[in-house]
Amino acid sequence: MGIVGFALRLPHTFYVLASLILFLGLTAIVSMPTDIFPEINIPVVTVIWQYTGLSTPEMEQRVTTYSEYSLSSSVNGIKDIEAQTLNGISVQKIFFQPDVNLDLAIAQIVSGTNSIRALMPAGIQAPIVVQYNASSVPVLQISLSSDTLNEQHLYD
Repeated sequence: MGIVGFALRLPHTFYVLASLILFLGLTAIVSMPTDIFPEINIPVVTVIWQYTGLSTPEMEQRVTTYSEYSLSSSVNGIKDIEAQTLNGISVQKIFFQPDVNLDLAIAQIVSGTNSIRALMPAGIQAPIVVQYNASSVPVLQISLSSDTLNEQHLYD
């Protein structure tokens, strides 16, 4: 009967405590940041080579290997390089140290890839260099299908 008896003897204390909780809750809601996902800057650049007609082993020997050697020797601040080679496509992800200047690194990548194009198969185009942005990648993708509902009903 301790807290109930205290509340009956001094009801104004509980009114003040309820007002204080309401005020602090509203203050926390107003001062809370509205962005759910924080800004994430991961220093990753992707280099994509395309040359139709080469099989996977040839693409790896004639394009991916030369590109990796050139990038590892001419670009500063590289932490890791991952490469994936398919028929006619070579995708290389270049992970940089956190303190690297990405604009300078991209310029070094472009100059390094242009310098080795003479060693590549004749007629190969310049690679596509893309800076990776983690905030533009979807967190979850979902797909729905139905035999009875149309697309609008599924969307709703």
